[in-house]
Amino acid sequence: MFDQFPVVTDPVSDSVALSAIFAVLPLLTLFVLLGVLKVKAWLAGLISLAVALVVAVAVYTMPVGQALLSATEGAAFGFFPILWIVLNAIWVYNLTVESGHFDVLRRSFERVSPDMRIQAIIIAFCFGALLEALAGFGTPVAITVVMLMALGFRPIHAASVALLANTAPVAFGALATPIVTLATVTSGANDDSRLTVDTLGAMVGRQTPILAVVVPLMLVALVDGRRGIRQTWPAALVAGVSFGLAQFVAANYISVPLTDIVAALVSAAAVVLLVCVWRPVTPADLGREPETAAVPAARGPAEAELAGPGALRATAGRRSGTTTAAPALDGPGGETPSGAHRIDESAPVGRHRTGDDLAPRPADQARAATAGGRRLADTPAEVARAYAPYLIIIAIFSVANLGPVKTALAKEPWTVKFGWPGLDILGGNGKPLSSATFTLNWLPAAGTLMILAGLLTALVLRVSAGRALRAYGRTYVELRYAIVTVMAVLALAYVMNQSGQTNTLGAFLAAAGGAFVFLSAILGWIGVAVTGSDTSANALFGALQVQTAARAGLDPVLLAAANSSGGVLGKMISPQNLAIAAAAVGMAGREGEIFRKVFGWSLLLLLFMCVLVALQGSRVLDWMVP
Repeated sequence: MFDQFPVVTDPVSDSVALSAIFAVLPLLTLFVLLGVLKVKAWLAGLISLAVALVVAVAVYTMPVGQALLSATEGAAFGFFPILWIVLNAIWVYNLTVESGHFDVLRRSFERVSPDMRIQAIIIAFCFGALLEALAGFGTPVAITVVMLMALGFRPIHAASVALLANTAPVAFGALATPIVTLATVTSGANDDSRLTVDTLGAMVGRQTPILAVVVPLMLVALVDGRRGIRQTWPAALVAGVSFGLAQFVAANYISVPLTDIVAALVSAAAVVLLVCVWRPVTPADLGREPETAAVPAARGPAEAELAGPGALRATAGRRSGTTTAAPALDGPGGETPSGAHRIDESAPVGRHRTGDDLAPRPADQARAATAGGRRLADTPAEVARAYAPYLIIIAIFSVANLGPVKTALAKEPWTVKFGWPGLDILGGNGKPLSSATFTLNWLPAAGTLMILAGLLTALVLRVSAGRALRAYGRTYVELRYAIVTVMAVLALAYVMNQSGQTNTLGAFLAAAGGAFVFLSAILGWIGVAVTGSDTSANALFGALQVQTAARAGLDPVLLAAANSSGGVLGKMISPQNLAIAAAAVGMAGREGEIFRKVFGWSLLLLLFMCVLVALQGSRVLDWMVP
């Protein structure tokens, strides 16, 4: 039951092609359950995990004990470090809600531009890229999705926009951890001297910047269709081009780890400067879409919850003959004239929780009342405190990733590495799998740093210890289904990886020979779709990419980079990221709706990347390969 298990790539009649038919079953099950049958993500994850275990034991002859231990290690990795980051990141957000300062932050973004399409670019694309640069692993989606909701985006649109935006920055996320991992695994599998962090980062920096140019255009199309592109293309292009240029320059000439930080700040500054001299025409009906209009008026709290946040408010406004902007979490929307700022006439300014309900803060009520129900401008001190949590996060992550500090924290007792108890698996080279070693970096982990940021945030925002602790407990309750989903999917990924199923799929694609240059990005896409991490996908398929390159006479740097660049496009359809987004917007159990919303975008961008990599592997664009 717990015997040593050697990984086999072709268990069915010694044929990779026949074995691939069985290896793809867990993934096929997962995507069909989510996208076609509309099964809740946590249940789809558990069912797909069961399929992976059956395939591992029945087809790959993996001992039952080893298969179960592999699943437990994957589940543990799903909680730490992935969920550990997300849970604590959302807790920091919840603290801003507790204090009422999230409303201040929302109004601050509205003052930059009242247009929801511009807000989507600034928050989801620019600010999300900064969060990706610092933390990664789902943090940008977790935070930006709730910010978009507070600005009036409907839940499914907030989730879709956040997921789509979290593409171009991913390869350089968490201070280029995916690139560092890619260099580590490829340099040992191919003797090409160019397989270093700098060269691989430079190559990825010649692929994802092109992707970055089109992503903001897709965001405004997702928010407002063709009209959005027609009216806001200058801002979308400025954001995409400035981000892409900055990403290219930073990756090739400044610093690979700092690439996304530079790109995010440059892009945000460019958009803010643009809207200082130019503003798009903001339609009064922006945010009201057929799906919202089709929701029947809810007759009670339960039905309102099923209909989605804001549905009751939207239908009520429609019955009375008025036009409303997209519903907000904390107050009714109002019609937004062209170029004007939104002002909530009736909603109290700040809110804090009393039991399970949101209640207005007394000071805010008084301040609103002095203006006849209209909000007064926030003081500079309030605005500074509203931005403080994110400045604290940037400062803490920047210090933790300084060379000497990072090196010190990577050693015991701050970081402990150990073999997963009882797990005994040999790779194709006859050596123990590196994935069987679990890294418990309890202090330098991004989630732990988020806790420190949360404690400092509570002090700055004057949230009492009791309220902060209650908010922390509520965060776990609110994300309970996302926790199950992420742990189940990571367990699925580990079973597939350690039984040989993922290797079979990789070997099947690699059999294409010279045509593999077109398929290499798809391999990275599959890796991230399964694991939810570009880092994990690079660790999984990086060596296979450069080994295939050697056999087929292709450039190993190009294929290794394609694995990472193609992988970023699988991020938006990864079940754990879908679960995080759904839980954050109150759509837990409806992940399939979000999946169907973003799947087409993922495939379109993947095709774009495949064509780009193929051209870079031909005489047309081979000059782009360093």
